[in-house]
Amino acid sequence: MRATWKSGNRFELLPEGKRFWPAMRAAIEGAREQLWIELYLMESGALAERFLHTLEAAVARGVAVRMMLDGVGSMGLARRDRQRLRAAGVELRFFNPLSVTRLGGNLMRDHRKLVVVDGEVAFTGGFGIVDEFVDAWYEVAVRVEGPVVHDWMRLFAQVWDSPLTRGGRSRARLSPRLPPAPEAVTNAGEGARGRVISGRGHRYQAIRLSLHGRISTARRRLWLCTPYFVPTLSLRRQLAQAARRGIDVRLLLAGGHHDHPGIRYAGQRFYGRLLKAGVQIYEFQPTFIHAKFCVVDDWVSLGSCNFDHWSLQWNLEANQEIEDSAFATEVAELFQRNFAASQRIDAASWRRRPWWQRVREWAFGTLNAWMTRLK
Repeated sequence: MRATWKSGNRFELLPEGKRFWPAMRAAIEGAREQLWIELYLMESGALAERFLHTLEAAVARGVAVRMMLDGVGSMGLARRDRQRLRAAGVELRFFNPLSVTRLGGNLMRDHRKLVVVDGEVAFTGGFGIVDEFVDAWYEVAVRVEGPVVHDWMRLFAQVWDSPLTRGGRSRARLSPRLPPAPEAVTNAGEGARGRVISGRGHRYQAIRLSLHGRISTARRRLWLCTPYFVPTLSLRRQLAQAARRGIDVRLLLAGGHHDHPGIRYAGQRFYGRLLKAGVQIYEFQPTFIHAKFCVVDDWVSLGSCNFDHWSLQWNLEANQEIEDSAFATEVAELFQRNFAASQRIDAASWRRRPWWQRVREWAFGTLNAWMTRLK
């Protein structure tokens, strides 16, 4: 799907679970006709129990609920909960379930996160239906209204109709039956410009190319938050070049709280050269920061993409891009609050890091490099 800029949208930044979960739940509880949900992670637990109850109530009042989960990311969802969803009337499908007959094909995962309510409101970010997202992980989402909601629906329909998506009683295609695009929001002036941009592994890397384009034309600031920092060589070079030409380049990365510590160590092997180029690196301290968002001047990108090798080479990803000075200022203020809660990595101290830290970087970096070559 071609990424097209559209005006007349409204975007609401929703940092932390205490903001986006109530907003999302309220929207779902107010659904009148349909709910479309696409997630990577969903595991049985307290949050899943509340979510299932909300979906059951929606179906009971006549809402058509379609839910698409990744075949690997949903492995923690118990069989009883899957049966419960189907028994309630939810049309449940799974993207690319594991198969022993095509081992290489198992690597492609649907990493997108999306909730669309009545074709009018959408939510996206890095969230999943897992208990850790409530308190233990720091996450960010965005609420979307306006013409770009239709683009989110088109993206959902493409995967729902894919031959890699299994399950469901009906194989009727969603694509030809999409409703008309929502009108531009009213009482918001011209609204904000936005576009939905997606990635499909190595075959279609529009998200990566868009970020690279923004970095090359940045004038003031380039701040990026990602939990899994194992950047490609081209991205490392662009970050360093931007810092050398005087751009305020900052990385907000996960600190000691991490669900995959080895990935953190693999990425730390790049710290030295980036710091030498003038890139500022902050490691978030309070919790595991799972959010994926960035701001370049007045442009913001927020969604599912981690900007690492795995996301770019294998996953289905999607981000909401926004061009709006007020929204970019709000995102920058969020960055500033998180920088204040982080440990800034000092270049001189990093050069004096202990030998065991260097061994971890080498070991996990080597392992990551070999895994990357499997693509």
